[in-house]
Amino acid sequence: MTSRSVERALDHAGITGAQLRDAYLYCARLHARHGRTYFLATRLLPPARRPAVHALYGFARWADDIVDSLDPAATAHRRAAALTRLEQRLRAGLRTRRSSEPVVRAVTDTAARYRIDHGHFTDFLTSMRADLTVTDYPTYRDLRAYMHGSAAVIGLQMLPVLGTVTPRAQAAPHAAALGVAFQLTNFLRDVGEDLDRGRVYLPRDLLAAHGADRALLEWSRRTGRSDARITAAVRAAEDLTRAVYREAEPGIEMLDPVSRPCVRTAFTLYRGILDAIADDGYAVVQRRAVVARHRRAAVAADGLLRIAGARLRARRTGSEPLPEPGPLDGGPAGAACSTRRRGPVPLSEEEL
Repeated sequence: MTSRSVERALDHAGITGAQLRDAYLYCARLHARHGRTYFLATRLLPPARRPAVHALYGFARWADDIVDSLDPAATAHRRAAALTRLEQRLRAGLRTRRSSEPVVRAVTDTAARYRIDHGHFTDFLTSMRADLTVTDYPTYRDLRAYMHGSAAVIGLQMLPVLGTVTPRAQAAPHAAALGVAFQLTNFLRDVGEDLDRGRVYLPRDLLAAHGADRALLEWSRRTGRSDARITAAVRAAEDLTRAVYREAEPGIEMLDPVSRPCVRTAFTLYRGILDAIADDGYAVVQRRAVVARHRRAAVAADGLLRIAGARLRARRTGSEPLPEPGPLDGGPAGAACSTRRRGPVPLSEEEL
């Protein structure tokens, strides 16, 4: 990412005022550093729409970093207090469109510009708060209730930014499903790392159906040894996740044509993580599966070709201009986007 490219996007979006622009730049840096797959896909959006995506990512990232801080002194009580302060700042920012906090300043401006339902932010913070005390889920239904706030609302927040060619209510279930599919993919990829944080996102009933449980996962993580029961459970979770991708996919064609290359690229990159997990023998307890660099490059190139085609169509119809196809500032995508933190953003004492 270059600051110049973000500055140009801010110009396209009509975002003025030094403080507000600095707030969006801060969110873009968070996005580029910690959500590289998502950031790469965002570069396929028309410039005017990119700052909103950076702001939404930045806010989700900040909340998640509060929840998952690796600081041993950050107790659940302190994290809960930090979330409460964030929620208070957000509520005030949504009301006034002002905040001394850069992330809140940017995301509340985005919410106003795109008329994003404030309830989506409330639901998101409710799920973040659950992570302070909930360490596993009895059933897939319980997990889906959690993911409404942690993942589905991310898709719903994005929908006004992406735009649709159908009534938004028709596209909304697919957008929500895409958010869930992405997070289920992350949960599968990160079973081992989540275990290290004391969390298991594979539902207990799914594990039990294959003779596995939390204790077996912890044994496998500790010893580095695989187990056929865990492999069977992870395969079942993969099947479930692929079904959610199928539920989400029809929504891509409901989006504004200028947004489809971005979402199609993210869709393909994330779903490719499932292929990488399978190719690695479902060894997610021991290590994280990684999509090969050449595969990521091929998907990105396809996205650029889709932009070129969409640009030609936009010229013929006189609709919104698209970015020129060219190098993506985000570089090769190495880590999937998620509101699940992977490497901490330093937090101040006030935040924790």
